[in-house]
This record gives sequence, structure tokens and C-alpha cells, in this order.
Amino acid sequence: MSGQVGQPSALIGTEIAGYRVERELGRGGMAVVYCAKDLRLGRTVALKLLAPEYTRNDAFRRRFTQECRVAAAIEHPHIVPVFEAGETDGILYIAMCYVIGQDLRALLDREGPLPVPAALRIAAQLASALDAAHEHDLVHRDVKPGNVLVAKGVDSDHPEHVYLTDFGLAKKSLSLTGFTTAGEFVGTLDYVAPERVSGRPVDGRSDLYSLACLVYETLAGAPPFRREDELELLWAHQYDPPPALSTERPGIPAAADDVLKKALAKAPDDRHGTCQEFVAALRAAVGDEVPRGRTPTLVVHGPPPEPPSWARPFLT
Repeated sequence: MSGQVGQPSALIGTEIAGYRVERELGRGGMAVVYCAKDLRLGRTVALKLLAPEYTRNDAFRRRFTQECRVAAAIEHPHIVPVFEAGETDGILYIAMCYVIGQDLRALLDREGPLPVPAALRIAAQLASALDAAHEHDLVHRDVKPGNVLVAKGVDSDHPEHVYLTDFGLAKKSLSLTGFTTAGEFVGTLDYVAPERVSGRPVDGRSDLYSLACLVYETLAGAPPFRREDELELLWAHQYDPPPALSTERPGIPAAADDVLKKALAKAPDDRHGTCQEFVAALRAAVGDEVPRGRTPTLVVHGPPPEPPSWARPFLT
């Protein structure tokens, strides 16, 4: 099977590590994601296959396998479950829960800024997921709307159920094993924390910064820093103050500006202690009452529909 990740037609109908590949969902520079059938349990999964060149690097393979074990150990209602990860025939793979829904990027592109209660509900679910990951010393590294799945909720108090997906496992492994070249940045620039830009160590507070950028976008319709040039955007993350949310979104009280300013502080020590602390402060500033209960997880059983728009978040 080695070398076949770039040849999707050759894999359709084949069995890989106990999964029968049924169709391609999407692809990126590092991996291809397929809809596959788990032949042992009869369930549908999203099967992500990394390109063979990464498997051939022993240090990358060991680091990637270790990080996948950590991710699979996290059980949280707002993190897409990782069922299995491993290597077969020279290909690294991850089998994940197949979820029906759309990604937040598609939702924002279609709807624009979200109603304040919806934005805060989404923020609260993501904050809970991120804090759970941070408790396991796992940093996402690529929090952005495209990595947030928005599925249908179960009642009027929980109209949507949010999943965080595509933890930056391969991205971290790349950076730690020397796979990236000098000056190459792995991640999404609109949401990147200043310490990542400057190459300083990262922890959960980097995800908090990215979450704040995402929440800002759900309320304002665009990320806090908008620049035509990528270098100017990186500079803004490191040195420019964020624009006041209250000027971008009429009706948002000025108290919310102070909350966002703290979450988007240039120095990690100046930010909130946790993602949930940030969202609680924002909720208090906005004065919006949001249900705090958990929403039951919705997963797909039986044959899935045509590839949904959320396939992109699984690509690196």
C-alpha cells in the first residue's frame, strides 16, 4: 500500500487495518480522509491516512503515535473521538468518529456574525473541550472555525452541538522532528498566538488566544486582525492591539472589550488562566444567560450521506 495515499481510486474498496475504504471525503498536503466501514464493529468512521514520506521518518512516526494515544485517551462530549491510530503497510492512519454536520467556517461564511447567545454557546463548548485537552498536556495548535464541527442539538436549549476536531498531532510531530524547513509556519495565521509566531514555547494559553480570535469572529464577522500581507498579519498578532469588539458589533457592551483584550494579550501570562475562565468572563460582560448543561453526543449509525462540508477539518 505504500505510496498509494495520493491515488484515491486505488484504495476505494480495499481493506486497511480492518477498515474498508468506501469513498474519499477530502485531502490536504499531508493526508487524505476517507469514509470507511469498520469491519469489526460495523460502524462508519472517518479514516485519515498520512502520506508515506512522513511514515519513513522514525522520529516522526514515534512522536505521532505517542500523541495519538494521548488524544484517544480524552473522553469529552465536545471532542471528536479517536477510535484507533497506528501504522499499516507503511502508512500512518487515524480512525475517528464520523459526525454529521457542517464546520463553523461554512456556517460563518453563510450566516455572517452569529447571534450573541449562539456565539456564547459555541464558545462555552469549545472552551470545555480545550481545557480537557490541556489537562492531558495536549495543545491543539490550530483552533479555527474550520476545525469546529457544528451538529444539530436535541432541544431548544441546546440547538447545536459543537465538536472540536483535528488536534495538531501531525503539526506538532513535524515541528519536533525537524520536518519543517527554516521559516516555514505550520498553522492558520488568522488565529495564531504571538508566541507561536516568535518560536517561543507554547501551552494551553496559545489555544486560548486562538479561541479568543475565533469567538471575536463569530461576533464581529471577521477575525480581530485583518491584513492583506501575511507578514503584516504576523506582525499584528505580535504587536498591534486588537480592535474593540464593541465598535465592530453594535450592542456589545464595552466591558466585553476588556475581556477580549485580556484573552488576546501578547504575553501568555497576561491572559486568563483557562479557556472556560475566559468564556465565563465574556458571558458576564455581555450579560447573556446561556444554558450550561451538556448536550448528548449525536453520532451517525448506518450508511452515511454524501460527504458533508466538515471533511476539511480533518486535513492538515
